[in-house]
Amino acid sequence: MFSLKTLSNRMPSVASLALVGAIGIGLSACSEEKAEVKEVIRPVKVVEIAKADDTRKLDYSGSVKARTEMNLGFRVAGKITERLVDIGDRVTPGDVLARVDATDYQLAVKTAEANLAAAERGVETADLANKRAEQLFDKSVAPKSQLEQAALSHDQAISQRDAALSALDQAKNQVSYTELKAGQNGIVTSINADIGQVVGSGSPVVTVAVDGEKEVQIAVPENDVAEFKPGKTVKASFWADDRLVLDGKVREVSGSADQQSRTFAVRVSLPNDPRVWLGMTATIEADVNNDNSYVSIPLTALAEKDGKQMVWTVDRDTAMVHGRDIKVADFTGDGVHVTEGLDSGDLVVAAGTQFMSENLKVKVPDQQSALVDTDQTVR
Repeated sequence: MFSLKTLSNRMPSVASLALVGAIGIGLSACSEEKAEVKEVIRPVKVVEIAKADDTRKLDYSGSVKARTEMNLGFRVAGKITERLVDIGDRVTPGDVLARVDATDYQLAVKTAEANLAAAERGVETADLANKRAEQLFDKSVAPKSQLEQAALSHDQAISQRDAALSALDQAKNQVSYTELKAGQNGIVTSINADIGQVVGSGSPVVTVAVDGEKEVQIAVPENDVAEFKPGKTVKASFWADDRLVLDGKVREVSGSADQQSRTFAVRVSLPNDPRVWLGMTATIEADVNNDNSYVSIPLTALAEKDGKQMVWTVDRDTAMVHGRDIKVADFTGDGVHVTEGLDSGDLVVAAGTQFMSENLKVKVPDQQSALVDTDQTVR
């Protein structure tokens, strides 16, 4: 039999056992609760690195022009009295485009005619004097010096008559120059002077685009002008008709840059096609070798670790992110050019890089039943 004292001494031990059992049950419940907590997977936005092409395309826009454009002006100065053509009119050789006041030039013709008549009378007078001197010399009445003087006067009169005749022809030409005429078939593209305006000799009045070969003039910056060499084949497309695509050839490259735009004028010859009109907007596309072996990523994909530039790539099989060091070439308005560290097909985290850590489980767009947008594919 246990005594009361003995029982009282054992009572704390039973309480202790009960307390320990309660703590054990509590810990077991917490473990089960933690086991039931699901792993959090962070969704991310990614871009796929596409395969870099061996060639790249250069696109520049310009307008269709005639290969030959003539700025026509009067060969004499004067006040314009008539303009007989408008922009868009077709002209043929001999068509009168404009006229200047010919009054003064017509008066010059009358003066030249009068001078010629006087010169012809002078020739007649000198001829009579020369014949008279020859008769007197034959009869030994006049000395030989008088005969020689008469002959010289006759020759001088003939020369004066020839000069007067040339002056008359020149005056008549001046009258004909008061009419501005077309020299070749073409289309009037601009009017630079109008009725009532006084123009100088040679000042442009009408511009005519000569019928024949057409071309596109584009402005190319200095970093790409070396790719446009005369004879290079390019593609020409037109905004007016998406189906119209022609093969063109670079005909001419300007030897100096424009002082304001600092671009070089490049002229591309086009084949003869009736669907191509003057003034149409065209895009010239040229394929050139891609010497830049870099890929482009968004600026938001760039991260830094231990002072080094890096990106977070996603393993397609495990859906885990891993840091990768890269070499940046430069920064552009479109993103970052990377020369080393990325290969074709790599998935790069494009946003939220500050939340990434090594071997972090993520959810890529493929796992969200969404395709990677083609706009996200960068080269």
